[in-house]
Amino acid sequence: MASSIQRGDSFSSSTRRWDCDVFLSFRGKDTRYGFTGHLYHALCDNGFKTFIDDDLPRGEQISAELLKAIKLARISIIIFSQNYAFSAWCLDELVEILNCKQNGQFVVPVFYKVDPSKVRKQEGNFKVALAEQEIKFKNNIEKVQRWKAALKEAASLSGWHYEDGYVSNN
Repeated sequence: MASSIQRGDSFSSSTRRWDCDVFLSFRGKDTRYGFTGHLYHALCDNGFKTFIDDDLPRGEQISAELLKAIKLARISIIIFSQNYAFSAWCLDELVEILNCKQNGQFVVPVFYKVDPSKVRKQEGNFKVALAEQEIKFKNNIEKVQRWKAALKEAASLSGWHYEDGYVSNN
């Protein structure tokens, strides 16, 4: 069940008000009913108010409600999976999360069955996905450039690398 964010709340770096402890950013098709679902339940079971986008409407652009949820979270966990960069929605979330990081939000990347260097260097599926995004957003190439920079920045953060039952620090 998704945590709801109250309408009318505002965000500023000087008066911080957290509506939830953790915001989860992930590619639903890859991890919602596996890794991310288990992480969500583990966080909730341990008393962390955790936002997951189960009840949000889907669309081409990230919703205002989702942007607000990111801004009002204390921590964002980004779960990079093989198909993460194929989603413009995920990439828009990533850019917003990194903007919030500049305002003091704690950001933790998890590399779920992907090598962190593949994300950072935009190789493999990330290269293919970004090439598709360049075609799709040929009239807004600046957006794709922001996504590329955000992927590189996020993949350079200290995080965890998960490979079939083995977790290591990045």
